[in-house]
Amino acid sequence: MRTICLILISLFSFYSNAQDYRVSLDYYLPNDVTYDPQIPTPKSSLGHEVGDWHVTHDKLVAYMYALDAASDRITIEDRGTTFEGRPLLLLTITSPENHSKIDALQKQHLSLIENGSGSVDISTMPIVVYQGFSIHGNEPSGANAGLAVAYYLAAAQDPKIDELLKNTIILFDPSFNPDGLQRFSTWANIHRSNNTNPDPNDREYSEVWPGGRTNHYWFDLNRDWMPAQLPESRARIVTFHNWYPNILTDHHEMGTNSTFFFQPGVPSRTHPLTPKKNQELTAAIGKFHAKAFDKLGSFYYTEENFDDFYYGKGSTFPDIHGAVGILFEQASSRGHAQESDNGILTFPFTIRNQFTAALSTLEAAVGMRQEMLNYQRDFYNNARNEAAKDNGAIVFGDEKDAAKTYHLAEILKRQKIKFHELKEDYSSKGKNYKKGYAYVVPKNQRQNRLINAMFEKRTQFEDSLFYDISAWTFPLAFNLDYEETTLGKAGTEVTDLTFKSSPPPIANAYAYLMEWHEYYSPKALNLLHQHNIRVKVALQPFELEGTKYDYGTLMIPAQNQEMDHKELVGVLSSIAASCHITIKGVQSGLTAGIDLGSSQFSTLKPQKVAMLVGDGINSYDAGEIWHLFDTRYNILLTKLDVNDLSRMDLSSYTDIIVPDTRGAGPEKAAAEKLKDWTKAGGALIAFKSSGKWLNSNELLALSFKTKKDTAQNISFEQKVNYTGAQVIGGAIFEAKLDRSHPINFGYKNDKIALFRNTTLFVEADKDSYNNPIQYTSSPLLSGYISPKNLDLMKSTVAFKVEKLGKGKVIYFTDNTNFRAFWYGTNKLLMNAVFFGDEM
Repeated sequence: MRTICLILISLFSFYSNAQDYRVSLDYYLPNDVTYDPQIPTPKSSLGHEVGDWHVTHDKLVAYMYALDAASDRITIEDRGTTFEGRPLLLLTITSPENHSKIDALQKQHLSLIENGSGSVDISTMPIVVYQGFSIHGNEPSGANAGLAVAYYLAAAQDPKIDELLKNTIILFDPSFNPDGLQRFSTWANIHRSNNTNPDPNDREYSEVWPGGRTNHYWFDLNRDWMPAQLPESRARIVTFHNWYPNILTDHHEMGTNSTFFFQPGVPSRTHPLTPKKNQELTAAIGKFHAKAFDKLGSFYYTEENFDDFYYGKGSTFPDIHGAVGILFEQASSRGHAQESDNGILTFPFTIRNQFTAALSTLEAAVGMRQEMLNYQRDFYNNARNEAAKDNGAIVFGDEKDAAKTYHLAEILKRQKIKFHELKEDYSSKGKNYKKGYAYVVPKNQRQNRLINAMFEKRTQFEDSLFYDISAWTFPLAFNLDYEETTLGKAGTEVTDLTFKSSPPPIANAYAYLMEWHEYYSPKALNLLHQHNIRVKVALQPFELEGTKYDYGTLMIPAQNQEMDHKELVGVLSSIAASCHITIKGVQSGLTAGIDLGSSQFSTLKPQKVAMLVGDGINSYDAGEIWHLFDTRYNILLTKLDVNDLSRMDLSSYTDIIVPDTRGAGPEKAAAEKLKDWTKAGGALIAFKSSGKWLNSNELLALSFKTKKDTAQNISFEQKVNYTGAQVIGGAIFEAKLDRSHPINFGYKNDKIALFRNTTLFVEADKDSYNNPIQYTSSPLLSGYISPKNLDLMKSTVAFKVEKLGKGKVIYFTDNTNFRAFWYGTNKLLMNAVFFGDEM
């Protein structure tokens, strides 16, 4: 009996230990310092210990404010809100003495990046470190570690802490992605058992679509540092440029069976514009991390898998600003504890590793303070010297679209790049640059290297593998004309960037005309329909009263509208102003070309648009479409869950969008329902991998161009790199346009730059009029593509449309809405929606 009891006690002890992974705060904190009892611990505010539960963003915010109230080492700033209204907090952590002269220290630090910085004394200047956590909401160990790091910096008492705070100004961003963190913490917490179950099959470790990685509109915020299209990014970019930190850390998670990664990444995958000294400093900082992890006993690795190429990532963006960005990747428990190849991986363990990396970064910052400050000074002095040798400039614009030009200028302004008005209109190489529709960027300025990074076209690379995209040339992304020019083309510097104003339309006109070139034309058309105003679209060009009107011009008859003429003019004036477009009144219907009463003006009907979301749909691409409709064009978009499609009445929708699919795509029943809906008159608009789904479900016949690949002289060790080189991670390609086709209405040039990150190549139709968007015979503009794929791509098509019953199936091989900054192709989707009946 005694033996049985001992066995039961032992088993109880084993399972208790195995199922309870909670720890005390001491598990994280160094024991070589004391802690101020007046500083509130995380548990005193949260109601639980760090790591017991996944911290929700509201509790994180409350604790940060509690630290601010209790500590003279901390000040807190609310820099704005997310789409869901959550605050974007920043803590400035340094010594009380530094806080008392923070403005002077900031001014002194910024003097390092200005001309004449050689005389600046850095002997006592603090180093600036930006520490940011969990930009991916479902990688929460960073934000949860931030609770313990903030407590440590506020409460720790020791001469070495005094030295740390004296020599550093820490810009502490406790949650890069509040909306994603809140979404994931809710998921993890509602599935947490009292007895933690580490079985990977447990629902706790398998989020439902779209997961917590992204922000409200399902964007990956760690790709938005350079474009800065989202509120979270814009807030941190302001902070970055207010201080120009010397080190920026970005705490992430990776697969459960991994260990811990810190940079440098793969040496051959560093962007050529990044100085070699940057990587040397990164490696030197890495030695501090290695020492700390050796002491802790946690496994780690470096110089593998990850790279420093795309400057839109948090760990790479600092590299083009005279700083060092550092990526941390911790194996993820994806919940509270999960079995892994390295044993049971607990949430507290992941938090402790992130905590350790945060502190080793600060140790490195203090130890390398003068070296880092000198590097930043040298970086900008060298950049300035390079720029002084180039007195040229870049002009960019679109003579028909002031809004797109404005939005690229807006990015330059956020990134502290100076630009000027165009002094006067001029033409070059068949392109017209028009004052008010173009800007000039002098190359001789402090941000010269960033200008090169944003405007360059690059097709030669040291390596053929990329962690992210290999090209992002901004004027191509915006479909703007641009060229190298001289400073003589520059007018006054733009210090107050505003939209181009539009004159109100005249009263008592015969009709009103609105060209389709401007970026916000779709928003205007949607508003016209909301006001029940009858609108027609011109299927051919014409000339009237000295103005040439292009394909896609909208015509609003003055007569036979539901409102009287005075009210109509008022509504049109309001729409023109809010959409930054010109609506011009004309006095006659007689034109050179199609007259206003011609059957070549087709009546446009209001559209009711839906989009498939849920399992099997790429959430990134779906989010980009949702964001475009909702925030740019103010068009209602109904999100249809694919799992509920069979129970829905789809008859009220005119258009249904199928974003890029993952795996096999929606089930057969969904395909049949959409087929019936399309045959009844709907327009089905699909993207990227959904083309395979269209083809297999006989919705659209597509012929994909392929070539069997045989590896020659490739070893087993080289296999992964060889196959990886066949991936198009993201590059830019040239296609020719048939401007008479409705899919291309609003585009003034006969060529367009398309972003592509797939290897789906669709054969051209034998009839040329069915190939309105076709890749050229030499399509690569910027980025990496393997020779085999480049050969396959030549003369393939990026767009297909076919009738299906009374409806249409429309297909794009590429993403026209990439990461919210690919303004140049957004209108292709809008054309599919509004002009699908004309195709």
